[in-house]
Amino acid sequence: MNVLASLIVLGLLIFFHEAGHFLAARVQGIRVNGFSIGFGPAIFQKEVSGVTYSFRVLPLGGFVSFPDDEDESDIPKDDPDLLRNRPIIQRAFVISAGVLANLLLAWLVLIGQASILGLPNQPNPGVLIMTVQPGQSAEASGLISGDQILSIDGVSLGKGQEAVQRFVEKVQNASGKEITIERIRADKSEILSITPKEESGTGRIGAQLQPNISETFRPAKGLNEVLTQADAQFSDLFTRTIKGYQGLLTDFSSTSKHLSGPVKIIEIGAQLSEEGSSGLIFFAALVSINLAVLNSLPLPLLDGGQMAFLLIEGIRGKPIPDKIQVAFVQSGFFLLVGLSLVLIIRDTTQLSVVKQIINR
Repeated sequence: MNVLASLIVLGLLIFFHEAGHFLAARVQGIRVNGFSIGFGPAIFQKEVSGVTYSFRVLPLGGFVSFPDDEDESDIPKDDPDLLRNRPIIQRAFVISAGVLANLLLAWLVLIGQASILGLPNQPNPGVLIMTVQPGQSAEASGLISGDQILSIDGVSLGKGQEAVQRFVEKVQNASGKEITIERIRADKSEILSITPKEESGTGRIGAQLQPNISETFRPAKGLNEVLTQADAQFSDLFTRTIKGYQGLLTDFSSTSKHLSGPVKIIEIGAQLSEEGSSGLIFFAALVSINLAVLNSLPLPLLDGGQMAFLLIEGIRGKPIPDKIQVAFVQSGFFLLVGLSLVLIIRDTTQLSVVKQIINR
């Protein structure tokens, strides 16, 4: 059930991203002829008012198609309602609308959480383990999602974000050195030993942390408190996501080890959903922001790549030749599909149930 919940959330996030492109085109009177979730052969499709809606085999994303992309279209090439014949500013709005939709959705999800579930009570002491990466020190020491860490080397971590920062700093400064932590699981305390691995000169244990916030919530005192809470959460998630992608540029060799494919994302969603509705909401907001930032990168097949083409067109005063655009898109297709397959295979073999079968 937890896996199904995370699959549904991921599908909805992809739907909202593509719906952003679709609606941005339709409100401007731009012709659209397809709206698809997934890639590859269609499992289901239906044409309504000239637009073909479909679900496809590979649920790795989605796309909105335009008559501009069809060589055999019977629409005149100079039709003013074709996307390519619209001013750059209108095309830029269509391209960026998916990213904007994901950012808006993440913010609205966090507002909904604060409005309906309420605001979390004051954080409990220590930090909470959200996810554990396979093959890393955290897993080797016996840590799992949901564990609470109260102290490190006998020193209390305190509460809130400061506790997370103290824990991270201690781990980073202890690469290759054994440290002890006090772990709470099912109300039972236990002292564990863990040795952070050295990566790029700092220690890492391979775990995602958050403040040890109680699962009990209190009603918000008003709209202002709801917005303040949602803004703070959104800003924190957005900042951490940006820093993660920056790490790929500045230290790809070590950061790339933590890249996650669809299988790993679903596993993380399932783990977070075990924490209840708040965990699933956190997963939805986190992935929605990640989709927005990822699609903003100036890479082939991504919205950022198309925006880069528009920027160059604006500077040159004319579009980039079709041959260059096709070559750019095709190279990006094979790159992204190849990377996705590698991540799917790697993440699948690292699933706990698969590892148990392999090790028999």
